[in-house]
Amino acid sequence: MIILANGNTTEIAQRTDDAERLWVRVGELPGATGWQMKPQGMCLGEMCVPLPDDKVEEWIADAEDWVWMCYSEFADMIGQQYARDGDVWSLGSVPDVRRSGLEIGIAPDFEVTERSGDTLRLSDFRGRKVVLFTWASW
Repeated sequence: MIILANGNTTEIAQRTDDAERLWVRVGELPGATGWQMKPQGMCLGEMCVPLPDDKVEEWIADAEDWVWMCYSEFADMIGQQYARDGDVWSLGSVPDVRRSGLEIGIAPDFEVTERSGDTLRLSDFRGRKVVLFTWASW
């Protein structure tokens, strides 16, 4: 299975269930999603989200000699959008992280590849005013 998140592409072990939810090994969470399971809940950097007591048994499972987390259910809880196409899952930005950038008026860094093949990063323009125009064909 492949997860597209935070500008990274990560191949992880696959576990399926009847509901076709996204299950990720707890040890693979940080590399695949950026989140890490800690005693206080799921943490992304300094931001931690406690897991609901009534969901822990449903979202955390021991299977195939591994501990798994039902990431799609967690994403639904925090309002993170995702899309699936076969074995590829694309995870959107985390609303609280996105919101914090809007509150301070600083856009998150990203990069694009120019036609010439060079990589252009928003951070290359730090300290200067930048106007971003976007377009999509769909």
